Amino acid sequence: MSDIDMIRAARDRIGNNLRRTPLLSAPALDEIAGRRVLLKAECLQITGSFKARGGWSAVSAIVPQIRARGVIAFSSGNHAQGVAHAAREHGVPAVILMPKDAPRAKIDNTRALGAEVVLFDRERDDRDALGAELAERRGLTLIKPFDDALVIAGQGTLGLELAEQAARAGVTEADVLVCCGGGGLTSGVALALEADAPGLRVRTAEPESFDDVARSIAAGEIRRNDRLGGSICDAIVTPQPGNLTFPILNRLCGPGLAVTEEEVLRAMALAFRHLRWVIEPGGAVALAAALFRPRDIVGDAVIVVATGGNVDGALYARALQTLEAPGTAA
Repeated sequence: MSDIDMIRAARDRIGNNLRRTPLLSAPALDEIAGRRVLLKAECLQITGSFKARGGWSAVSAIVPQIRARGVIAFSSGNHAQGVAHAAREHGVPAVILMPKDAPRAKIDNTRALGAEVVLFDRERDDRDALGAELAERRGLTLIKPFDDALVIAGQGTLGLELAEQAARAGVTEADVLVCCGGGGLTSGVALALEADAPGLRVRTAEPESFDDVARSIAAGEIRRNDRLGGSICDAIVTPQPGNLTFPILNRLCGPGLAVTEEEVLRAMALAFRHLRWVIEPGGAVALAAALFRPRDIVGDAVIVVATGGNVDGALYARALQTLEAPGTAA
């Protein structure tokens, strides 16, 4: 199980190899939300998402003789790129299983980082079985996308940065909204804030119909999604919370939030208009919750983690079109 010592050790291994992303704001977003909104820009991270943190943490911790054989991961794209980048920088092979319906940009970017990409059908194929078979046959080390202690520790380094940045911004009590799939980032951030900023409460943000984490926290036990595909928020569509992540989420997180796809697209467009950021759908869910669920949030300030910016051009153009829709705020 990950803890604060593992998170701090991951920070030391990462060193200056990844970016310390900024915490920024925009007055127009404050006005829409009805409170101060601070945004952690992981869309500006190396590989375009926070997943670079967990990838580096896990790859760097493998014994060198074993690491030399290579690593394997499965991902819709952001974990894929994070692991592929870390493997390339450590000079080892990487094999990545990706769903056939993953955004083309994510598949292409993963290959561009030197990884071998193996495509699968997320509705029909057993991803875990495919990964286990390849790992055993080729002698690869499997790095899971969220239910891995070293990955959780790497994602938790974001929380260490956030605690320092929020304090400098004068925010010591606030909800921290995190886009959540299996819970690796959310649980890592929650552990870091528990230690360094206990006044900041983590809350999950998910798309409607894929809010398994919110439902699991409400029930006090793991709940599954009814389906595994069909959302524009591919980066955070997972079957259920992880066995490692859920106990942390259940202990430390407040009630979860869920938003519509239309709200996600509007949030992407508003981030472009007021921050000039490119945020992918799965990375904009927390911002959508901050902007369009104000009554469900506590306090004069809210912190949002914009988790990634890897989006296909056609989908991004669709998001920007919402700026022209009648009644679009700001």
